Amino acid sequence: MQGVRISAAAAIAGTALAFGMTSGAIAQVSEIQQQIARERMHDSVQWAAIEQHLPNRLTSAPEELEREGDILRARRFPEDANDYYNFALQNGGDAEVLLDKIGLTALEMKDVPWAEAYFRRVVRIDRRNADGWNNLGTVELLNGRIAFAIADYERAVRLEKGRVVFHCNLATAYFEKGDTRGARMEMAAALKLDPLAFEGDGDGWGAATHVLSAEGRGRFSLEMAKLYARGDAVDQMLHALAMASEAGLDLRREMRRDAALERYASDPRISVMMHNTEALRADGKAAGGAASL
Repeated sequence: MQGVRISAAAAIAGTALAFGMTSGAIAQVSEIQQQIARERMHDSVQWAAIEQHLPNRLTSAPEELEREGDILRARRFPEDANDYYNFALQNGGDAEVLLDKIGLTALEMKDVPWAEAYFRRVVRIDRRNADGWNNLGTVELLNGRIAFAIADYERAVRLEKGRVVFHCNLATAYFEKGDTRGARMEMAAALKLDPLAFEGDGDGWGAATHVLSAEGRGRFSLEMAKLYARGDAVDQMLHALAMASEAGLDLRREMRRDAALERYASDPRISVMMHNTEALRADGKAAGGAASL
């Protein structure tokens, strides 16, 4: 029955678009779809195990309700997480912290306008809330308002210069603007704070970096490789070059353009990397040509 209900909701949405229904009506359809998806998640074995341990929303301390929200968010029940953050608010919890968490959860659900509304409430409560400005900057970047994103990220950095992710997000915004010099300065600031910031899932890969296109992220990685090469951090440079190569950049050409990278052009590891990338591209072109026959 759940599959039938979801299909029906999708059909309603299609009908709404086909018959020129208002954006408000389409939004209502989207809300219905979300509610159906939530009900489906509540039918799971995982939810049954969670539900029996949920704290009382009326009598529990705000700290306990907030912790429950964190648990629900970690277990991928975002709507329920936000319910418990709101319960914590109603019971006297820390408004700045809770509104920020609600905004972040909304952002994870791709509800950018809702996230923006909460982040704006955070910075209205406290103009010196660095996390609020940083998160608002990410919303502005997602909306394509680069100048506003830069202003918000710069404010976050001024408030807390020691936060790696703030510097990286600002670097991303500068990069989107085409300000490579500014981006490099912020990348360097992030690496000074944490030399492993861009390794794996380090703090340097903030939310803003995921706004970049595949090519944009490749060029961002190339700039990182240049910084690593200047500091003789060879392993990190190789990792950044691999990411740039995976994004489709021509390493042979790019390394010839930078004196620091060119020093490593004959490194056998880079030669293997280039060879593998070129082979993958050749295979991809061959497959594309075969598919078009």
